[in-house]
Amino acid sequence: MTIEHATQIFAFVILTLMTLGGGLAVVTSRNLFHAALFLILSLAGVVGYYVLLDTGFLAVVQLLIYIGAISILILFSIMLTRGLMIPGQVQRNEQWWIAALVVFLIFVVLVVALWQTTWPIASEEALHTPNVAIGQLGAALVGPYAIPFEIISVLLLAALVGAIVLARELENHSARADAETGE
Repeated sequence: MTIEHATQIFAFVILTLMTLGGGLAVVTSRNLFHAALFLILSLAGVVGYYVLLDTGFLAVVQLLIYIGAISILILFSIMLTRGLMIPGQVQRNEQWWIAALVVFLIFVVLVVALWQTTWPIASEEALHTPNVAIGQLGAALVGPYAIPFEIISVLLLAALVGAIVLARELENHSARADAETGE
């Protein structure tokens, strides 16, 4: 075993612990804000997997879209719902055992499916040959897929504007309530 191979295995183990640990913390955390932060940790582990697989474009996309946009949008949503940010308040779900049972059943089905699948082994040449060039992917995004790409960007913009409007309405409502009570 070479040093490079051992380093890759070590990095894979660390990334696996990071991804699975973050995912486990997401579903077991009682604080919604902390769960969102653990989600970012888990998604960062997936970025590391893409780097190990030498797919830099996918790593950058994962970093920018999932961590940089969606996770931050989730954090903003949590912060805009002020009731969830009260210190000491714990969210409880009395039906957690049903969710745990469903997750366990899905896990068993996935393990059985993965165990019974015959996986093809790629040749050494196929492993080092890129399937799609980044230029081709970029051309596809501004070519035939330009309209869906723009629709998604408009949808994200609408969600951001909606969040700002909701936050201002909450501020105005809170200020009116304070004025009525004389505080």
